Amino acid sequence: MRELLSRLDDPLTGKVIDELHTEMPAYARPEAERMVALSGKEMCTKYAMNEGVKYMSEDDLVEMYLNNTWRPNLSITGAGGLPDYQKAGNVVRASTSLRLSMRLPPNMDANKACSVVREKLTTDVPYNCKVDIAGDHNGNGWCMKEPEAWLNEVMNTASKHFYDGKDYGSYGMGGSIPFLSQLGGLFP
Repeated sequence: MRELLSRLDDPLTGKVIDELHTEMPAYARPEAERMVALSGKEMCTKYAMNEGVKYMSEDDLVEMYLNNTWRPNLSITGAGGLPDYQKAGNVVRASTSLRLSMRLPPNMDANKACSVVREKLTTDVPYNCKVDIAGDHNGNGWCMKEPEAWLNEVMNTASKHFYDGKDYGSYGMGGSIPFLSQLGGLFP
């Protein structure tokens, strides 16, 4: 399984294969810098972690923001066929199943990404193992367009009134938001 997963991401860095990256829009980095200036370390410390555990990219919050909003990420959300660790032994299992979730950049075509993943996991499989892929739940991401200058000004004014002089900011992150993509297609 690890050999197959390594075809999708680097186990040492977590960087997903280039085929699933997209070009970020010109506003992405300035937006990241602005959001880091507004939120600082709270960008990551708001999530409870065990004492001493580090956050990925905590030394570069701009990269953390870009990783969370514009770069793909692979998660293993479930596993089957593995015995409970308290009863596990040195045995050959009949099968191993993983449930994977690939968060994509919001401007990546989900069907194209699915084809890339499917090819990576089913071509020249190690030890000639059988790979079945089921449950394709492909949903395109979504990101808001850069607000018009007048809307930017209105949101900033409202934020300053409501949040004691603080500028507004938007932080986009979601596992899967195809509904917004569908709405965006219907009401551009």
